[in-house]
Amino acid sequence: MQLLLASKSPRRRELLGRLDIPVTIVDVDVDEQVANTLPAKQVAEALARLKADGYKAELAADEVLVTADTVVVLGSRVLGKPHSREEAVEMLHSLSGKVHQVYTGVCLRSRDRSVAFSERTDVHFRQLTDGEIDHYVDVYKPFDKAGAYGIQEWIGMVGIERIEGCYYNVMGLPLARLYRELMSLTGKGKEA
Repeated sequence: MQLLLASKSPRRRELLGRLDIPVTIVDVDVDEQVANTLPAKQVAEALARLKADGYKAELAADEVLVTADTVVVLGSRVLGKPHSREEAVEMLHSLSGKVHQVYTGVCLRSRDRSVAFSERTDVHFRQLTDGEIDHYVDVYKPFDKAGAYGIQEWIGMVGIERIEGCYYNVMGLPLARLYRELMSLTGKGKEA
């Protein structure tokens, strides 16, 4: 099996590579504004499907296209990637002391089949100080991360009290579910 990952995320590349399946990176550009009209918990899966539909090349018999999108949801508000330092600081202040949800939507497409799903993880942040937020934003510059944070970085280590659900989902790919869905889609599995 050869995976084609349509993602610019270095974290997704790294995570998918950990499954010990060959991965090739491909480009897909889509207008993500389409998802703005959907309920927050449906946005990630809708964007993953949109990205899969945007890949126009024909897949070989052994290829599976993988597309994904991750969103941070606080109440009914979707927190995307911050466009400025001020927006990153504001997002982290809004998450501080609260529970929020991280949804990662994934679409897998082979030559003749496709499947899409989303995974939810609840993330519990403790109350963060202004100094902690400023330090994180200034040192780690989380401008390429939904919700302005990476769980695997300093803010996750000192600010997240607990999660309910998949850790890797918060990083950008729910690996256990993704692996099961891949094996189901292809009818293959790692031999013991």
